[in-house]
Amino acid sequence: MQLDLQLPKDKITLSQLEQYLAKAAWILKGPVGASDFKAYIFPMLFFKRISDVYDEEYQLALAESDGDEEYASLPEFHRFEIPEACHWQDVRETTVNVGLALEKAFRGIEQANQEFLYGIFGDAQWSNKNMLSDHLLINLVEHFSQYNLANSNVDPDMLGQAYEYLIKHFADLTNKKAGEFYTPRSVVHLMGLIIDAHEGESIYDPACGTGGMLLESINHLKENNEDYRTLKLYGQEKNLTSSSIARMNMFLHGIEDFQISRGDTLRNPAFFEGDQLKSFDCVIANPPFSLKGWGAENWVNDPYGRNIAGVPPEGNGDMAWVQHMIKSMKPETGRMAVVLPHGALFRKGAEGKIRQALLEMDLLEAVIGLAPNIFYGTGLAACIMVFRSQKEEGKQKQVLFIDASEQMRVGRAQNYLEPEHVNQIFSWYSDFKNLQNYVKVATLEEIAENGYNLNIPLYIEKTVEHNLPTVEEALADLKAAWNECLDAEEKFKRILNRFIS
Repeated sequence: MQLDLQLPKDKITLSQLEQYLAKAAWILKGPVGASDFKAYIFPMLFFKRISDVYDEEYQLALAESDGDEEYASLPEFHRFEIPEACHWQDVRETTVNVGLALEKAFRGIEQANQEFLYGIFGDAQWSNKNMLSDHLLINLVEHFSQYNLANSNVDPDMLGQAYEYLIKHFADLTNKKAGEFYTPRSVVHLMGLIIDAHEGESIYDPACGTGGMLLESINHLKENNEDYRTLKLYGQEKNLTSSSIARMNMFLHGIEDFQISRGDTLRNPAFFEGDQLKSFDCVIANPPFSLKGWGAENWVNDPYGRNIAGVPPEGNGDMAWVQHMIKSMKPETGRMAVVLPHGALFRKGAEGKIRQALLEMDLLEAVIGLAPNIFYGTGLAACIMVFRSQKEEGKQKQVLFIDASEQMRVGRAQNYLEPEHVNQIFSWYSDFKNLQNYVKVATLEEIAENGYNLNIPLYIEKTVEHNLPTVEEALADLKAAWNECLDAEEKFKRILNRFIS
């Protein structure tokens, strides 16, 4: 392997990075379906990044040791080890069986860094020549080779921003259903404001996807000038590709104190303290809506003690996620925000009984109804439910209802929650007081009278202002309109006569 030790001359702009990543998707278009782009582009981006950072670290150690190559190769000078024949440059010099060379490089890097990178490159079929020819992969490698992604050329924040752009780009291309792949950044930001993470706290997302909600807590601390490096991030994700991308996402954002586990959260949760589920300061998620076959058979005698309010129906796992998240909150400081379909607010049967039990425990703080069609690929409106282990003084035995269905910018194919809408909703949440047409603070007694139904229109009735004219004004308007009609008819007759004569 011949290391490329040339220092980059100019920093890459965010626009250049975004175009760079979008072009990579264009190269794959055709042989690879849009829904699978992420399984190929993210590993390539990560591979290029860690190879370039390795080269930069090597050069710095080389300069420090007056050209001692053995010294510069020592593992202690490198964030990740890159074994012999597993560097980007090795793959770039390959012209035959390029996919196989990529697979060998990925497995070699994973094995050399098992504590952090085991399985991170996923299981995409790089060596399937029917789909990925050598010619296509050479083009892809050459495309990624045009920029140096070392720290001196692109900082983690910018790389992370470009990465998020690509996630959204894929969501646009694949039109994934709500919550499956990409939650709109504005919704994530609103939830981050609500749970309000602080230095030293732990954040947990049991359905973390590609890690966007966990990263929002990092951004929240940055905005508040707090030390984000003190946060402890935990996530679990069932999908192999998404869980791998979440780990890459953390590294590409410069985050090191995190644990992302792959697995089925409802059947096999990943995080424990002794023989108990681990608990966290903040729990945040957009789990799969109305999940079927989620594991109800194990919930009756759940070994993790999560059926605190009852067993949800086999055909709908919404309340299983809610109970898992509540059980994962710390008893004193725990707070959580979860995105759910509106049906979770009013469906009867087992879910109704679970709602009643949770309300009687006084854990639910707020219900926020969002605007329709702001999630990718669905016109459905979703809601955010906010829970706290210990409610603040003055909020006990009350639930805040917010109708934010009008807070949006209407688009042609999709609606958008803009910053001003997020700020308005958060202001209503923070004020915790009644506002006609938009906000209602309901007591548990009122909710009980409604059969523990949390459907927002039960609590916030829209009043229409009727500015009706008086009888005299209405008659005057009618007379004026009648006269205008007569004048128009006379004008029409005069024009018609000209044509006839």
